[in-house]
Amino acid sequence: MNVRNRGLMLSVGLGILLNPLNSSMISVAIARLQQVYQLDFTAVSWIIFSFYIASAVAQPIMGKCSDLFGRRKIFLIGLVVVFVSSMLAPLSPSFGWLIVFRIIQSVGTSMMVAVGMAIVRIHVTEKQASALSVLAIFLSGAAAIGPFIGGILIHWWDWHSIFIVNIPFVMASFWFAWKTIPKDEQSNSISGHMSIRRWLKLIDAPGILLFTVALVTLLMGLLSIKSTGDILIWSIIQLAIGLIALIMFIRHELKTASPFIPLQAFATYPEMTLVNVQYMLVNILFYALFFGIPSYLQQVRHLNEVHAGMTMLALGLCSLIISPIAGRWIDKSGARPALIVSAVLMTFGSILVILLHEASPIIIVIMALAVFGISNGLNAVALQAALFKSTPKEMIGVASGIFNTSRYLGTIVSSLLIGIVMGDTFSVKGFQMLGVILTLLAVFLIIMSLRHQRSSEMQAV
Repeated sequence: MNVRNRGLMLSVGLGILLNPLNSSMISVAIARLQQVYQLDFTAVSWIIFSFYIASAVAQPIMGKCSDLFGRRKIFLIGLVVVFVSSMLAPLSPSFGWLIVFRIIQSVGTSMMVAVGMAIVRIHVTEKQASALSVLAIFLSGAAAIGPFIGGILIHWWDWHSIFIVNIPFVMASFWFAWKTIPKDEQSNSISGHMSIRRWLKLIDAPGILLFTVALVTLLMGLLSIKSTGDILIWSIIQLAIGLIALIMFIRHELKTASPFIPLQAFATYPEMTLVNVQYMLVNILFYALFFGIPSYLQQVRHLNEVHAGMTMLALGLCSLIISPIAGRWIDKSGARPALIVSAVLMTFGSILVILLHEASPIIIVIMALAVFGISNGLNAVALQAALFKSTPKEMIGVASGIFNTSRYLGTIVSSLLIGIVMGDTFSVKGFQMLGVILTLLAVFLIIMSLRHQRSSEMQAV
């Protein structure tokens, strides 16, 4: 790999790591933000919801925008957006403003994730697999060390620092990107020849709006469903608005020529649909533990942010270690055996969560994190391989977009699940109930994986 390509890889890597880094650092900041803003657990969960909702909507949009405006432009603009939001977030006068800047930050990081892989695929023509594996390390590594970095920063410099820490990454990525990412070809930047109306139609603005309204109102309604009186009535109204918006979204997407999410593909390619369902479920399991364990360690076991972050390292490090091993195994045996083992490990880890109480040995927590980390490493490779196998080459770009949306929907549902089970305060009983739900989901994943295994064997015969 020549010097220019190394610089390009570094610029893209430093840019795309900002999304998993910021989504993972926040896991150890929940308790502190509850204290600062005097919020219950459900309300503070919106710091998580907002990031993933914005990512789920923004990444497919930015993928389309990169074709209109050019990938280099979108990448550089994304870095500027993250810089501005990271500077303003620590100055937030209220929790509402913090959510606003968090959403802006999510959009900025999504701009880079949406086009980073494409930039490498287009401009790194030698040893592409190695190049993409390097980017995977940036993504996995950032998620792995995020809670640890966040814990240290919050312990010494309070929650503001988890936003300010982005600045040196942004500046370094911008400098390398400006120097190394080739300018966009004129054919890839056609926005100057297109009216605003045509542009909004191409990105499916009505579909985006309906999807966002449905997602937000359904979440708000579900989070307040335990309330009484006027709040309960408002919750029912929100659920009704969300369901209406969801129905309108489905009808619109089935009719429009350029859908935001091509729903017809789910019926056309059922195996691809099952892969996406499985991906959503594994992310529900993974992120429920990812966000639940730090709160358990801090609010039940009274560990500080640093010690909680150090404990969480078991999750990320096991995932990093197993990923290359999983790649070689899946090349030889296919994706399904790895998915079965992953589901079994998630079942075991969920049972360990049920066993946790106020005085449980920390080794049990580490064991739960370790088995979930191993399963995450297996899933990251196996589900991507299963997606490629189940999807025609001519629509792999669309399928990848749907795949990422499934991931974000899983993370949103995981946060929603924690908020509903926990209610106003984090408790051991609530956490154990969460473990029961996760165990049932993990058992269902085992059944799905075994079914897919039998289907694959029948096809082979």
